[in-house]
Amino acid sequence: MSNFIVKKVAVLGAGVMGAQIAAHCVNAKVPVILFDLPSKDETKSVVKNGVVLRAIENLKKLNPAPLANPDYAALIEVANYEDHLELLQDCDLIIEAIAERMDWKHDLYKKVAPHIGPNTIFASNTSGLSITALSEGFDADLKSRFCGVHFFNPPRYMHLVELIPTAATKPEILDQLEGFLTSTLGKGVVRAFDTPNFIANRVGIFGMLATMHEAEKFGLTVDVVDDLTGSKLGRAKSGTFRTADVVGLDTMAHVITTMQNTLQDDPFFPVYQTPEILTKLIGGGALGAKAGAGFYKKVGKDILRIDPAKADYVAGGGKADDLVARILKEKDPSKRMKALHDSTNPQAQFLWAIYRDMFHYIAVHLESVADNARDIDFALRWGFGWTSGPFETWQAAGWEQIATWVKEDIDAGKALSNAPLSAWVFEGQVAKNAGVHAPDGSWSPAQKKNVPRSDLAVYQRQAFRASIFGEQAANGSAAGTTVFEDESVRIWHQDDEVLILSFKTKMHVIGAGVTAGIAKAIDEAEKNYKGLVIWHADAAEGGAFSAGADLQSMLPLFMSGGVKAIEPEVVKLQQAHQALKYANVPVVAAVAGLALGGGCELLLHAAKRVASIESYIGLVEVGVGLIPAGGGLKEAAVRAANEAKGNDILQFLKHYYMSAATAAVSKSALEAQTMGYLKSDDVIVFNPYELLHIAKVQARAMFDAGYRAPRKTLVPVTGKYGLATIGAQLVNMRDGGFISAHDYKLGMMIAEIVSGGDIEQGSLVDEQWLLDRERKAFMELLNNPKTQERIMGMMQTGKPVRN
Repeated sequence: MSNFIVKKVAVLGAGVMGAQIAAHCVNAKVPVILFDLPSKDETKSVVKNGVVLRAIENLKKLNPAPLANPDYAALIEVANYEDHLELLQDCDLIIEAIAERMDWKHDLYKKVAPHIGPNTIFASNTSGLSITALSEGFDADLKSRFCGVHFFNPPRYMHLVELIPTAATKPEILDQLEGFLTSTLGKGVVRAFDTPNFIANRVGIFGMLATMHEAEKFGLTVDVVDDLTGSKLGRAKSGTFRTADVVGLDTMAHVITTMQNTLQDDPFFPVYQTPEILTKLIGGGALGAKAGAGFYKKVGKDILRIDPAKADYVAGGGKADDLVARILKEKDPSKRMKALHDSTNPQAQFLWAIYRDMFHYIAVHLESVADNARDIDFALRWGFGWTSGPFETWQAAGWEQIATWVKEDIDAGKALSNAPLSAWVFEGQVAKNAGVHAPDGSWSPAQKKNVPRSDLAVYQRQAFRASIFGEQAANGSAAGTTVFEDESVRIWHQDDEVLILSFKTKMHVIGAGVTAGIAKAIDEAEKNYKGLVIWHADAAEGGAFSAGADLQSMLPLFMSGGVKAIEPEVVKLQQAHQALKYANVPVVAAVAGLALGGGCELLLHAAKRVASIESYIGLVEVGVGLIPAGGGLKEAAVRAANEAKGNDILQFLKHYYMSAATAAVSKSALEAQTMGYLKSDDVIVFNPYELLHIAKVQARAMFDAGYRAPRKTLVPVTGKYGLATIGAQLVNMRDGGFISAHDYKLGMMIAEIVSGGDIEQGSLVDEQWLLDRERKAFMELLNNPKTQERIMGMMQTGKPVRN
């Protein structure tokens, strides 16, 4: 075994991408130096680094936030090319991220090359320039350590990183980088050939250009196209034109220009012409969202769309036809595609056309842009937000039939190019497997066989890798050995010493079935296993850890038996959470995505938490007019008392109280640590595909270290003193009009619970005392008309009601 540890990174260029790449490095606790040009005519070092300092300050303002904790901005070391190049010597990885100008990059490379360490990896974050051309002028040794490493914007959130070698790049350099990018920074790595715009931008921008071409042909407006090509197709909800606005029309134009300059022999070359409307918008300074106008423009509360005929903005809001919307809801991919292909509706014909254009393009270009079909599918899924890659979509809809329809359109002159489909589409292994993906791998035209996935050691940390349609690999929903399963939970294991509890409910909400499943899992784990991990099969695919209590399932109980019928279920929830806390084997919560209300309370009671960086945690019950009643407020009181260590508990209780009273939700797992929902020794994971592996490692280690359940002890509380102090602040907020009378009531109820109630300061109470107060307040609120309004509003609209 040989470790490759990146001890320090340098990022050259403090523009939008460079600064955000640096931010994500410090998120992952990787020391980073951010370089840029020195400020002109300045000698003081602070002012001389003004470009970088302004970029770092701007990181705090960006949305979505590049920094998982705003305080981490201070961890980025600042530097300039005039005074600090010697710092490069100690960096293990240097990432260049300046503007997309080959001459500018070469000038910078000449300046930094003498200062690059003998073992340093040097990489460019170019979005499409030739990596080989960029390396011209390097000596042979530096060429062997140079490659492309293309992050997608915003780099914290976009899973894709393309890794692009030259012919001279050492293979071990790529393997080391892939391990670092995958595990430390949490990325999905796709290796691309050194061709213009690599894979994702080459295929994705073609798709956007083809969509614009077909939209014009079928006379569809930009808002209708975005409604058709967004979430209804399983793609980014921003669709096509709004995505272009978000990316930046100038950025898109640059990528298109690269295609125009380098792909003159491409059979699809005519499609690479910059759309006339795009040229006009850029010429008028309408560069997209960053300029306040692009294909769309916000005026007051209205979103206007561009009308190319008028060269002006008009009212938007156009939607897909009902017929087409119904077709797109069809769950069978082959039936859905056939309905689009056969329909005479212009919108349906448009959708078939953009599917056909994409299938045609990837079939013609697969061999030249990627090693195999899997890489194209992952590039579009991870870089453009598609739920299914283009080859997956084709294969799921019926490979042979789709291929026949595409060929017919090419022969009839309906396609964007007359280039024939590659022969492999109809022959050999692809025909036999009815597609490019199969259990033995994905089709590689160059190798004329299916190639398996990478077997690098880093992927042994992923219990279940990102799935591909047709691969038929086991996934977390069905893999392993099932101990118990019903409609709410699955209790299972991977033939080892750790039991796994997975919720099956929508958004993993907690109802009677889940609480019963928790009790069953604990019982089984205590008898036969070293630990219990709570992990859900969609954790790496954007699924919630738990969106909280299942209010919908409680409604029939409430309607038939009133508040009294609900109380036993609340008791069961409290008991389930207490059982987790005091289980005789370690319980580890593997958290990713939303952990709200009861979901937050559940993880608070685990012995340890392993959380994806993208975990959004909070007690949000006040949004529906309730208070946390699953032990969340009890845990706030317990944790504050433990942290106080004999000092004034209220000073430690305040932030717990405010988080619950304001329904604050963390914007990352790192922020959840500052809020107290995660502890400082909880593990934060950057790649969600590693979550289950790491959680199981933690559970085993705790057991092997002699884990014992925590002792039940009495809790010192702030009593009357805490209640009066918080109450005085709430009165001021109510009387000042900052909160409603019902918010005041909720705030006082929360204060009464976390302070222990109307008892003396320093009184000792047991946890049940606090749980009883949670439950009593919860029951009282269920009968309150204001709370009922909030609950019904949330169930009907999904949005909180303020009353």
